[in-house]
Amino acid sequence: MAMENGNRLNVALAQIAPVWLDRDQTLAKVCDYCQQAADQKCDLVAFGETLLPGYPFWLSSTHGSKFDCDLQKDIHARYLASAINIARGDLDPVCEIAKANKLGIMLGCYELGTNRGGHTGYCSLVYIDGDGIVQSVHRKLVPTFEERLAWGNGDGNGLQTFPLGNFTLGGLNCWENWLPLPRATLHAQGEDLHVAVWPGAKRNTIDITRFVAMESRSYVVSVSGLLRKSDIPDDFPHREHVLQSFENEIISNGGSCVADPDGNWLVEPVCDQEKLIVVEVDHEKVLRSRQNLDISGHYSRPDVFQLAVNRDRQQILKD
Repeated sequence: MAMENGNRLNVALAQIAPVWLDRDQTLAKVCDYCQQAADQKCDLVAFGETLLPGYPFWLSSTHGSKFDCDLQKDIHARYLASAINIARGDLDPVCEIAKANKLGIMLGCYELGTNRGGHTGYCSLVYIDGDGIVQSVHRKLVPTFEERLAWGNGDGNGLQTFPLGNFTLGGLNCWENWLPLPRATLHAQGEDLHVAVWPGAKRNTIDITRFVAMESRSYVVSVSGLLRKSDIPDDFPHREHVLQSFENEIISNGGSCVADPDGNWLVEPVCDQEKLIVVEVDHEKVLRSRQNLDISGHYSRPDVFQLAVNRDRQQILKD
């Protein structure tokens, strides 16, 4: 691994497609790519938004807001049945690979909120450290547009950062990366290696990746999923109708990319292919870039501006 001196890390972006809404087969694929990253001496591997078991692309193509619709109910039931239950041990195989290889893993999941009755899922970014421990489950604060038909609102519990070598690691889901206050929360904790996870579209990653890097003087790793019609399994509810609702064979084209702390491309957006992308990041570049802008340090005014964050995990029952 590159992390022996702490300054340089090897980071992998696993731009892959799920076996759509099939938890077990998608989990096996995630484990395979985690092992590939470990075999390439990576210190961290990241996967796209709700990659496990898949992003709800059907909502925008099949009139997801139609009330009391059997098609929507059937697919939603399949989605809930395929959701990740961390307490049940669904991520244990991933944790085992992390521990065996001292590999950090950032994984986008559709996660059941067992503290909220167990029948609402959340868009969650899970961080598993190199000891195989789930350190954080960040539930997306506000699902975007039609996503609100599938996911519940998250909370501030997962707005945390973690040491990784000499870096401070953090991450956000999709359009959360456009929100100044969540970004500021991570900046204030010293984040300098930012993982942004996306469902998969170059139009989402191509501008914001470099912008956030320049704003924060951090490395920004944007990792996307991918989806093709061939990734929809034969037993998917209303499969033929869903297939016909998508115009193109490639439903989601990826766009994973990496920018350095000056906003320069280390990896330009990669589209239309499954690929494990590996890049080396160097912490000295962060230190050099913050000489003229450290937005939570010498370029801040805490006597003028302060940010309060509620980190409580929201739940319906209070003891």
